[in-house]
Amino acid sequence: MSTLNDTPSGLSTPSRPVRIGNIQCGSNDAMTLIAGPCVIESLDLCLQIAERVSQACQELGIGYVFKASFDKANRTSGASFRGPGLDDGLEVLAKIRHQLGVAVTTDIHLPEQAAAAAEVCDLLQIPAFLARQTDLLVACAATNKPLNVKKGQFMAPGDMKYVVDKTQSAGRGGVLLCERGTFFGYGRLVNDMTALPQMRSLGVPVIFDATHSVQQPGGLGGATGGNRGMVEPLARAAAAVGVDGFFFETHPDPDRSPSDGPNMVPLSEFPGVLARVHSLWRTTLPWRA
Repeated sequence: MSTLNDTPSGLSTPSRPVRIGNIQCGSNDAMTLIAGPCVIESLDLCLQIAERVSQACQELGIGYVFKASFDKANRTSGASFRGPGLDDGLEVLAKIRHQLGVAVTTDIHLPEQAAAAAEVCDLLQIPAFLARQTDLLVACAATNKPLNVKKGQFMAPGDMKYVVDKTQSAGRGGVLLCERGTFFGYGRLVNDMTALPQMRSLGVPVIFDATHSVQQPGGLGGATGGNRGMVEPLARAAAAVGVDGFFFETHPDPDRSPSDGPNMVPLSEFPGVLARVHSLWRTTLPWRA
């Protein structure tokens, strides 16, 4: 008869912890959360979200990294809101980091953005569509800041080995791999939960992106749709399989967000979602050690 302490096949490979500011992602001591709005709308809004999420993380003993994008360079329509730009966006992130004492991260789209972002951010994020861009990966890794690389919607989990190789040969900051769904025909993503232990077997921490996984690309014509009702069920599934942390986007009024509103968790509901996912995540500690 098996017991809770038996190690399930495929989950036995421990990940090497990666330091993000004061957080040790992959240490098993605490779950890591990367969360915030999709795009920087204003300093006040970002502070509101960061304060609420940070408080919830402190109560649960979760390591928190605030995320917001200074530029959404891969919008469906050229008329969509993209953000404040590099300089103004990094200024907002720097203020959040200073005022709240939390680690911060943002998306990097071009190699020449890496050095400036690394001066402010504790973690640099590579968007899924750019996960194979060698020059971008190398430039970000060369800053010696840790990277969160989202697996391309078109990539197999085993392909992320080459992402790990590229980044580890170019810098010493470490890398996280992030699952965010795989294309399943047109306008739909699905999650293959076997990808989580497969990527973790590469010896790096794995993050599950619960909100982008429910996107419906191009589902609103000139904008991306989504189904936020499936965010928590997918996050629970990933917690049960065993990951090192989670990525969520949240907003006080998602339906008024200029980007990714349909798949974002309302801020008022987020602490409850986080607590339930964290409770399940804790049950997998014996498997991941």
